[in-house]
Amino acid sequence: MKRKRRVRILTFRRDLQMAMTALSEKTGHDGFEPGVFQIEHVCVTIPDLNPAFDGYRIASIADIHLGQWLNPKRLDGVIGMINKQHPDLIAIIGDLFSYEVDRYSTETIASFTKLNPNDVSVAVLGNHDHWVGEAAVREILQQSNIIDLSNDVYTLRRGGAALHIAGVDSVSLHKHRLDVVLSKLPPSGPAILLAHEPDFADVSATTGRFSLQISGHSHGGQFIIPYIGTLVKAPHAKKYPLGRYQVGDMVQYTSRGLGTNVFWIRVNCPPEITVFTLTCADGA
Repeated sequence: MKRKRRVRILTFRRDLQMAMTALSEKTGHDGFEPGVFQIEHVCVTIPDLNPAFDGYRIASIADIHLGQWLNPKRLDGVIGMINKQHPDLIAIIGDLFSYEVDRYSTETIASFTKLNPNDVSVAVLGNHDHWVGEAAVREILQQSNIIDLSNDVYTLRRGGAALHIAGVDSVSLHKHRLDVVLSKLPPSGPAILLAHEPDFADVSATTGRFSLQISGHSHGGQFIIPYIGTLVKAPHAKKYPLGRYQVGDMVQYTSRGLGTNVFWIRVNCPPEITVFTLTCADGA
């Protein structure tokens, strides 16, 4: 019964979003405006980071939710903004789609193949990606030359120095396998974790293996009250809904994301592109 109810709700939301998308296209309110998007620069000191990686830049986006407010035109514009930051690595932190995949697959691949990091583009899946069809989403990543890091590890090397980028699959849908990630993670060298759901930081931080966790999922609440923050907190994003936190020895950062939920409204919560600059600890 729960599954049938969820299907009905998702079907209703999909039909509503498709109608809103058609209306925005018909009225000409579907264009890309760069001033709408905010670039957040975040500096993170990484213990044991080799000087070869000092100043390493990671551009991160989350919660694209393609096919709702963020359409192919806006995605193309966002990718242009990302490339202008000259990132070393680009990370996509889940929920690429909301309700439709096939309808946007060709345009999505065309946009994603424009990503131009110095090293590599990586991604993990979010709960919506599984709801719409995780096999189709993974195929789009593969055709776009984006490495799927769901429950996996990718190691960057600069000579003899290493920096590990790890990822877990959706925590909301119990697809995450941190045990598998840790088994793949080399015993030495700093590591960064991509996890769609931010509250997973309470688990990942206890391993002592990650210096930084990058997340999304919350959309920043979409409504931010000055001096208070957001009152809208999604499941698995109640403790760390927005911005930077210190969780034990690990930095947790939750992006406001790019797209929106059912309501195409943001108040004091602009869509975000995050650029992390990694630095060595003093004296490294």
